[in-house]
Amino acid sequence: MATLLFRKPKLESMAEPRTAIIDIGSNSIRLVVYQGPARLPAILFNEKVMAGLGRGFAATGAIDADALKVARIALGRFAAVAREMEVVQLRTVATAAVRDATNGDVLIADARALGLEVELLSGEQEAIGAGHGVLSAMPLADGIVGDLGGGSLELVRVADGQVHERASFPLGVLRIAALRAKGMRAFDRRVGAMIDEAGWAGKGAGLPLYLVGGSWRALARLDMHIMGYPLPVIHQYEMAPAAITRIGRTLSHIAKGKLRAIPSLSSARVPTLGDANALLGVLLRHLQSRTTIVSAFGLREGLLFGALTPEQRLEDPLIVAARDEGRRLGRFAEHGDLLDRWIAPLFAGEPPELARLRHAACLLADVGWRANPEFRAERGVEIALHGNWVAIDARGRAVLAQALFTSLGGGTDPSPLVPALASAADIKRATAWGLAMRLGQRLSGGLAGPLQRSRLGDDGAAIALTLEASDAALYSEAVERRHKGLANALGRQAVMRG
Repeated sequence: MATLLFRKPKLESMAEPRTAIIDIGSNSIRLVVYQGPARLPAILFNEKVMAGLGRGFAATGAIDADALKVARIALGRFAAVAREMEVVQLRTVATAAVRDATNGDVLIADARALGLEVELLSGEQEAIGAGHGVLSAMPLADGIVGDLGGGSLELVRVADGQVHERASFPLGVLRIAALRAKGMRAFDRRVGAMIDEAGWAGKGAGLPLYLVGGSWRALARLDMHIMGYPLPVIHQYEMAPAAITRIGRTLSHIAKGKLRAIPSLSSARVPTLGDANALLGVLLRHLQSRTTIVSAFGLREGLLFGALTPEQRLEDPLIVAARDEGRRLGRFAEHGDLLDRWIAPLFAGEPPELARLRHAACLLADVGWRANPEFRAERGVEIALHGNWVAIDARGRAVLAQALFTSLGGGTDPSPLVPALASAADIKRATAWGLAMRLGQRLSGGLAGPLQRSRLGDDGAAIALTLEASDAALYSEAVERRHKGLANALGRQAVMRG
């Protein structure tokens, strides 16, 4: 039997520089490596170690020896991984546990011996970082950011794309148990007094509380499980005060083993869920916030955002990420922007929040081309619903999914899951986008020229496709069929003009 000897392909050189952050928190130590557009780089590597530096801190004021040992090992590994990944900029930051511990300098010295220079962030810097993190992921955020770490709680007022008042409180999740030991009434009074003395009482009236931190994200995971939420994406998941009460009732009687069996709920967070939920309920009462919204972005992303130029901060993170994904997975880098401009005349009356979703859909229109033809539509839905997007809620993801589903050949019926997240009107609109995108893809073959030389318009009676005489041959039977399908969906006639 003959044996084929293949030539080993050469590895491509790293096209984009990699940056990284080591975040030494009171509960966990994490390394995140980023690569991609400055406004929203993709996460290349993400690993955490639950070191528990703040565990027992309330009793001794120091980091215990076991936690220091775990931290030393974790930092050694993270420094080595960063070197192997050829990270060009590595930033190491530490927060409340190291800042407040009597022996925090020991950990800093251990890090320095590994070649890591630790930035000891103040409570003020933590608060600003958390605020910037939420603004990075939700540029229109208007409310209070609550960043719950192991050693401290930061509250930050964000509005108009800016960080405003901020405060830091010694209410980290690893400290709450000691405060609750005197009873819930005493705990409520203590937290309320802190909030009142800092001038934050009632500051959240009518506004959302944006939740940052692993413990609060774990609460959201639990609520998603309780409610049977169909989308396993935590970013921008909303929990009203009633949900916090519901979670409290669940935690009061459910066994720890059952909690650990819940998919995507970190078992390391289970012991502190009750404390995190108790603090959240008290905060909502004293701040008078109307609801909570979970942010997947926090301090680390805020540090990246804070280093951007004012012009970069104004870039739409959804469009930046979709353009980068389309460039990586599609055939022609410029095609998505051209396609959006080409179909835009059909949807001229749409508000900006829908126009940006349509733009994102066009940027992702080619992401399924490498997939098996039988599964291209499903591939588009998967990317839309489960992609690591920000500045988009569940409804927006569903609209994006339906547009890609239709564009990639899935048809005009709703894609599974979409009806549970978006209205019938949303689905109808997204389907029309998908049909228009599908027409543009077929006419142009994914190339720029045909889109640049042709026009698509709606005069109220017909969807007119205007081609130059030299491009008349592009109007094949397949193009005509898609043209008529689009026109029919919009209640128009299909007209081709030369």
